[in-house]
Amino acid sequence: MIEPITRACVVDASVGVKLFLDESLSDEAHELFAHLADDPPAGLHVPDLFYIECANILWKHHQRLGLPAGQAREFMSQLGLLALQSTPTAELVSEALDIAIDYPITAYDAAYIALAQRLSAPLVTADHKLVRALAASPVPVRWLGDAPRPPDPW
Repeated sequence: MIEPITRACVVDASVGVKLFLDESLSDEAHELFAHLADDPPAGLHVPDLFYIECANILWKHHQRLGLPAGQAREFMSQLGLLALQSTPTAELVSEALDIAIDYPITAYDAAYIALAQRLSAPLVTADHKLVRALAASPVPVRWLGDAPRPPDPW
């Protein structure tokens, strides 16, 4: 059984882009990010590479699926306005490399795990492959679709 998400969590780009792309689990992403408006707001954390990864996903949707360039730019602008707590990747790189070596994941994904470990917070992702790769890790990893709804107030 999945434990409830606490007030602080790390979110990856697979979750962030669901705010703008109509995909499965978009409703769950909207619900999670809506807690940024709570008083006090939820602490949603990201390594700074989150933004370039989101930009890359939007670029792929532009190139492959016809997302208009102006809309992709607007989505990135809106994403930048969210009250996410960003940590420089340079601060995570050593831990991320160790995690990437220990688990068969990219250093990019490992940066999210390094941040989650640093904060003692769960990572929320919509990436099944990442959840499976980290099943044996000490970091609580939550698939967005399995994360229970937080109680009110969150």
